[in-house]
Amino acid sequence: MSTPVLAAILLAALLHASWNAALKSRSDPFMAALAVMSGAALVGALALPFLAAPASASWPYIAASGLLHIAYYSLLAQSYRHADIGHAYPLMRGVAPVLVAVAASLFTGETLSTAQWSAIALICAGAAALTLGARGHPASGLRPTLLILSTATVIAAYTLVDGLGVRRSASPAAYTAWVFIASGIGIAALSWRHTAGQLPAYLLRNPRLPLLGGIATTTSYSLALWAMTQAPVAVVAALRETSIVFATLIAIFILREPATRSRLCGAALVTLGAAAVRLP
Repeated sequence: MSTPVLAAILLAALLHASWNAALKSRSDPFMAALAVMSGAALVGALALPFLAAPASASWPYIAASGLLHIAYYSLLAQSYRHADIGHAYPLMRGVAPVLVAVAASLFTGETLSTAQWSAIALICAGAAALTLGARGHPASGLRPTLLILSTATVIAAYTLVDGLGVRRSASPAAYTAWVFIASGIGIAALSWRHTAGQLPAYLLRNPRLPLLGGIATTTSYSLALWAMTQAPVAVVAALRETSIVFATLIAIFILREPATRSRLCGAALVTLGAAAVRLP
């Protein structure tokens, strides 16, 4: 993996952790998720005139990814409603790359080296340590954990779909834009009844959330999808989970969640995994 690809994935991880923390910091994570999706759809629409259209072979993947992202944002909001980010984020982002690695080996024919599998294992071990640090907290019960694991499954599904789709698109940026447009329109339509038409007023009261959140999520995922055209999907998915470290730091220093030994050890393991993923 080249240095520019590594740097792109690490930037994507930082941006991803940042907008997730913004969701958790809001009193209503579902409305916040709608706002971020609306902003991402707008960013995608504004970028389209400057991008070449994705190849026709990628459109079925765009449609599937749009549906999966609708499920993802809905489950993500529910997870943050019932669990701390220090518990939810490491678990969902740590389980997902394992599922991606297994699925990629089965469906895409990608083969990883022993060192890369070891790196993925380190990242997952770090996620497990961070999760264990949340034991005993009310937010670590069965229902929150099931929501988080369901979210992780959807993350793995859209990562695999997009890893295949973006390689067929010949235009990673346009592919990403259309994914966010499709998912933004879909979830806005499906949630209109649930929010009783409150979204426009919410956007007016919180203009920075859709603007900054939309830019952060589209930039983060654009970088990740571009990286998937340069390196194995499973490796990119695992390395992107260095966002766990950024999320842990944000949880401790900004959201004032406790800095337990398990969280610090988990962050160290994820960091080691991120370094090892470049080994041949």
